[in-house]
Amino acid sequence: MLAMGVLTGCSSGSAANTAESYISGDGSVTFIDAADRKAAPALGGMTLAGTNYSHTSGRITVVNVWASWCSPCRSEIPTLIALSEKYTEAIFLGILTRDMPAAAEAFARRFAIPYPTLIDDSILLGFRDSLPVNAIPSTAVIDKNGRVAGRILGEVTVASLSKLIERVSSE
Repeated sequence: MLAMGVLTGCSSGSAANTAESYISGDGSVTFIDAADRKAAPALGGMTLAGTNYSHTSGRITVVNVWASWCSPCRSEIPTLIALSEKYTEAIFLGILTRDMPAAAEAFARRFAIPYPTLIDDSILLGFRDSLPVNAIPSTAVIDKNGRVAGRILGEVTVASLSKLIERVSSE
């Protein structure tokens, strides 16, 4: 029974079946060589805090796709917050998907997420030609030139995300 719960992760069940079209990631890390990278989608729009956000390239950007009903999302948030404080030269940004803004706002307040979260999950379609972020959670790392350099499908760890950020930073 425990194995069943681990295998299904965020793939079914909560928030009125909002996760039906999503799968739980396995923590796999993908890195793309600089010559093979494609442009990241435009990152901007309304945030959970009610402000308008517009991203500009020039810095490494870590984009985390999450939902408040997702157990691995809840588990990884302390790691993301700690890494956002460690890698201050990088921009951290969330994208809320398939969630109710009120629930997500309460989640963000509870964990004191220090970076903005966009509430337009249509942004995710922009990743389809590079590294689709089709699991919840998913984390993409965008290089300084605005191109998708890597992705973690599933819950990040300090080691997996640090290694990806540092690899992209050293280019």
